[in-house]
Amino acid sequence: MFHDTGWLEWPFLEPQHRAMARDLEAWCARELDRGHGADVDAACRDLVRRLGAGGWLRYAIGGTEWGGQGETIDTRALCLLRETLARHSGLADFAFGMQGLGSGAVTLHGTPAQKRRYLAPVARGEAIPAFALSEPNSGSDVAALQCRARREGDHYVLDGEKTWISNGGIADFYVVFARTGEASGSRGLSAFVVEAGTPGFEIAQRIPVIAPHPLASLRLSGCRIPAAQRLGEPGQGFKIAMQTLDIFRTSVAAAALGFARRALAETLARSTTRGMFGQVLADFQITQVKLANMATAIDSAALLTYRAAWQRDQGRNVTREAAMAKMQATESAQQVIDAAVQVWGGLGVVSEVPVERLYREIRALRIYEGATEVQQLIIGRQTLAAFAAAK
Repeated sequence: MFHDTGWLEWPFLEPQHRAMARDLEAWCARELDRGHGADVDAACRDLVRRLGAGGWLRYAIGGTEWGGQGETIDTRALCLLRETLARHSGLADFAFGMQGLGSGAVTLHGTPAQKRRYLAPVARGEAIPAFALSEPNSGSDVAALQCRARREGDHYVLDGEKTWISNGGIADFYVVFARTGEASGSRGLSAFVVEAGTPGFEIAQRIPVIAPHPLASLRLSGCRIPAAQRLGEPGQGFKIAMQTLDIFRTSVAAAALGFARRALAETLARSTTRGMFGQVLADFQITQVKLANMATAIDSAALLTYRAAWQRDQGRNVTREAAMAKMQATESAQQVIDAAVQVWGGLGVVSEVPVERLYREIRALRIYEGATEVQQLIIGRQTLAAFAAAK
């Protein structure tokens, strides 16, 4: 399958990133190009185990003491991993991405004891985490969150519901955000680690989606956990959630890039071999226009993605840049994949043909970790703020 690696020479990346990308590509060819069965839960657990055994989950956490590749998360490595995994297998990208997002709050705000307990098994592929922020009436509007945690001596008691929780049903622990009431709105939230099997915690419903992966609604009813399971200080939950999303939002853009690159490769393979009217599809100018638009959209999104990743690795705030990357990469990938299906024609809508699978995979990325419309709000507000500050 065609894979243009010229972009690896861009100045955003360093020699260790290029070496990692080569090693990862070889690993994916061995481990991922054989597909998986119909049991998605079992496939995810197996992928996490293999990613851990391969050493790739070390990049999903921060802190060498806990098994991380570095003291902090290397955002460019994270993006390279997700892009490459997504190009080979959407489920492998999901498994890797959730190891990072699910444990990200622990990396950022966990105590040494919390990091030892949770991060080390995540890095080895022996524990699966989940990020439990969304609720039935609170998705993008985090300030409207209703799940509550009340302090009772050395414990907290949690009551409420969460939904659209990836890894729901297979996770070993969940980072749950709940209202502790230090202030109104987003300033009165805190974050907690709730282990699967804790009394009062249950999987309320499994949610089937068009690109299958473990997803569920959670219910907490008098769920009692030690106060030591709180992450950070009371009232810091919103900050913890946003800091976690700022890291991994850029990697969602990278996953979209991986899907788009695979779609372009499949389109090139199809258009240069499919005969039509004495030619092949690629001989027609209308096909070449599609290929030109696809290639340009991919490079545009890649530049925004790796700019944001590079800036974060330099210690800069990337709220605006990450939002731009996530918006552009996911929206353009949808367009690229739609064009791929069109070129494939009738075969493009046959179940489990690569472009059909990509068509289902990409749709959720325009919604999760902040829908496109939310990214537009973020970009607009940040741009106005920069203008006001420059006056």
